[in-house]
Amino acid sequence: MAKNIQLKFNDQAPDVTLLDGAGKPVQLSSLWKKHVVVLAFTRHFGCPQCKEMVDQLIDAHQTLTEAGLLLAIVSHASPESAKAFCDQRAPNALCLADPDRAAYKAYGLYRGTLWQTILSPNIWKSNRRLARQKGFKPGVPLPGQDAYQMSGTFVIGMDGRIRLPYYYEDIADHPPVDLLLHGIMGVDWKKPFDTKPLV
Repeated sequence: MAKNIQLKFNDQAPDVTLLDGAGKPVQLSSLWKKHVVVLAFTRHFGCPQCKEMVDQLIDAHQTLTEAGLLLAIVSHASPESAKAFCDQRAPNALCLADPDRAAYKAYGLYRGTLWQTILSPNIWKSNRRLARQKGFKPGVPLPGQDAYQMSGTFVIGMDGRIRLPYYYEDIADHPPVDLLLHGIMGVDWKKPFDTKPLV
């Protein structure tokens, strides 16, 4: 069985065409040519952890915008379903649909294992906490969505290169907003990574 390929720091970001809420195509490169992009892939709309992740991103949306970052939330749903979800949870964010999961595959986001999606103690603890604190309970995916699909978050620089690839250990794992804002050691996302050797 072939090993899943994942993107690394400074790799060229795959330039995939997604769909907006009206079903119109959106080329990812058209976004990063104007902004540093935070590209956040969700799992399915019945996932409590995904709702928490989206809520955290939306709580920080203004801060992200003020820092020059464009938030784009991707789901593997129809444009209509993605729009309905975002109208409810993320009304001010750019929401994109990837119903055939072409972008998920291009960004190295595959189906998770039973441990990553169901059995990890982190998930059970998270489910209990979210049910108690927010009333989020695990739900059934919409038709066409996959409960085993893994999430991921990527910061893409204006040169189209991956500044931060964040692959989840399990579905309860998502990056702190501070990491998306400041990276490691306060990196400036807008500056290209200098690969020239030191003299």
